[in-house]
Amino acid sequence: MTRSEEADGVRDVQSRTSHHQAAGHDPARLDIEARLSAELATVVIGARRRALRDGDRQIDTAHLLHTLLESDPEVREAFESGPQVARLLGYLVQRSIGYGLRWQSSVEDSGAIPVVTEDGWSPVAAGALEVAGERALRRGDERAGAVDLLAAIVAEPESRAVEVLGRAGVDVQALLARIDAASGRGIEA
Repeated sequence: MTRSEEADGVRDVQSRTSHHQAAGHDPARLDIEARLSAELATVVIGARRRALRDGDRQIDTAHLLHTLLESDPEVREAFESGPQVARLLGYLVQRSIGYGLRWQSSVEDSGAIPVVTEDGWSPVAAGALEVAGERALRRGDERAGAVDLLAAIVAEPESRAVEVLGRAGVDVQALLARIDAASGRGIEA
């Protein structure tokens, strides 16, 4: 022990929170992402890349939906048809060159969550990840899967993903009912 440590009786103790924040990690985000399945962790990585490539300030539900559709066959099966999925992917691709440009200067917020996340997630997307984890826990699984996240996104009427679904002609309520029927239980968001 050094002389200064002996004087106050405290050794070099660092706060875990400050260490994570200094390293650019939010402990709450680490907790959410730790509850994701390997497939869903891959979706999160893809959505993060998509947001960076598009020049968006935050990862939102449309980024998540886009990556879910591209990477998970079970998610695609939740939709009515292949042409519906193709039309939806077309709208999602257009977000960086068309109507999505208006989103670049704003934060996706349902109004239910009054604060903006500082870890790169829109409040709605962060909430959807949490709801997906809760859905998995209610089912008895420790980790959320892709369909859990799809259900959480679709259940949030103010999400950008729901706006895109509507523009592509997807009946959101019917989609949620198909997801719930396939899983054998409803989502309590």
